[in-house]
Amino acid sequence: MIRRPYIFHSAAEWAAKPPWKDAPKPKFTFPANSPIRSWRDKSLARLSSQSQPRSAGEDFLLCTNMQRNSGLSIGVADGVGGWIDQGIDCSIFSTTLLFYCRKHFENGWAGEPEIDPSRLRTASNVSSEGVEMTPLNALQLAYQDLLADESVIAGSSTASLLTLNASSGLLRSANLGDSGFCIVRSSAMFYNSPPQTHFFNCPWQLSKFNDPGDKIVSINDSPRAAQEYSTRLIDGDIIIAYTDGLSDNVFPDDILKICALVMQGLEPDEAKVQNLARSLVHYAQKRMDGLGITPFELEARRHRKQVWRGGKVDDVTVVVALVKETP
Repeated sequence: MIRRPYIFHSAAEWAAKPPWKDAPKPKFTFPANSPIRSWRDKSLARLSSQSQPRSAGEDFLLCTNMQRNSGLSIGVADGVGGWIDQGIDCSIFSTTLLFYCRKHFENGWAGEPEIDPSRLRTASNVSSEGVEMTPLNALQLAYQDLLADESVIAGSSTASLLTLNASSGLLRSANLGDSGFCIVRSSAMFYNSPPQTHFFNCPWQLSKFNDPGDKIVSINDSPRAAQEYSTRLIDGDIIIAYTDGLSDNVFPDDILKICALVMQGLEPDEAKVQNLARSLVHYAQKRMDGLGITPFELEARRHRKQVWRGGKVDDVTVVVALVKETP
């Protein structure tokens, strides 16, 4: 029996931005009988800390175990909002991308497959038993699946994907755009993924086009451009995956303060990670509505853009994982 000394307590929280006045209604959205729509609704119900169903807006999220509990995969994606001008539901792309990521992660191993190699002599056995699935591989495969999916007419999204190996404690990631993640270790920011942007407020993104003319004026980055990262996790590490609704409004120092406040509680670890996810999202929402200085305001100043005060109203999604190492 394979020993898995690492346990990952995970939780998620999200909040869609309020609908703006006179917002156009999408003409193209998920059909009522869509399996992706069904997965979306079931995922939100499963991960929600509240009894009432809630939309994630143009964001979506992923948190699922990999083949034979060899690890945990988590991720977030943020649909680019400009597609609503063409009548396209901007959440279709981000949700569909993570739908296919989930399929590859659940069939894949967090590390080297823990099976007898002699059983993998045929393609069918490889498919059923799974292969080692890195975040970059999952992103590339899911993007190809999305391009072939006729229910996705067009759209764009950023993405941040991670795998946490339950046997070795190895974290691996692939990050494209300004969704990202951080690792909090011993009350300090051990790692914070740098955003990838073409210019101010324009992140790197995966895209699909319906009109060939869109390719001239729109952006489409390759999944191979995703930044990869890996590190060995230790007991007590906190991993936070987020869309830019968090990073545009909350400074890293404030994330550390919230982590310290929540983690000193006496609740079980499962309750702590849920409280942490909820606290981060609520604080981001508070900063969106205020006039205090935010990371987005400082970035606007740095690029000498129009005067911007306070936070940036946006969807915000957070997935949190707490690492526990057993003897």
